[in-house]
Amino acid sequence: MSGNIDDFPVKKTPAQWQDELSPMEFHVLREKGTERAFTGHLYMEKQNGIYCCRGCGAKLFSSESKYESGSGWPSYYTPVDTSAVKEYTDKSHGMVRTEVVCASCGGHLGHVFPDGPHPTGLRYCINSASLAFEADNSKTID
Repeated sequence: MSGNIDDFPVKKTPAQWQDELSPMEFHVLREKGTERAFTGHLYMEKQNGIYCCRGCGAKLFSSESKYESGSGWPSYYTPVDTSAVKEYTDKSHGMVRTEVVCASCGGHLGHVFPDGPHPTGLRYCINSASLAFEADNSKTID
């Protein structure tokens, strides 16, 4: 988790998170882990719907902003609302990147990069393990 726990409205102990999340979900959301590229269960999801935080259920991304980036992780060019996520400088692994976390619970989602498509030019590269998908079942996206 990034930031101070007091920065986020949803507060749980590590034990509570471990009880509610799978080991991979806990690793990604609470320990800033990542899943291997091309292995996430939502990477190839094509249905219309909303991608929510797996930790707290907050609405984060829409299928309307999802696109195939070739990175191996679900990618979006914008969150559902700019207040849905928070961004922090991540200097781990010898790189400087921008970490993206859920604004409600502080769970690590992934990173955002300035190489995405129009209209934003951003690529939110997000771990499937950090997301739950709520399909609207009306049609599929291209």
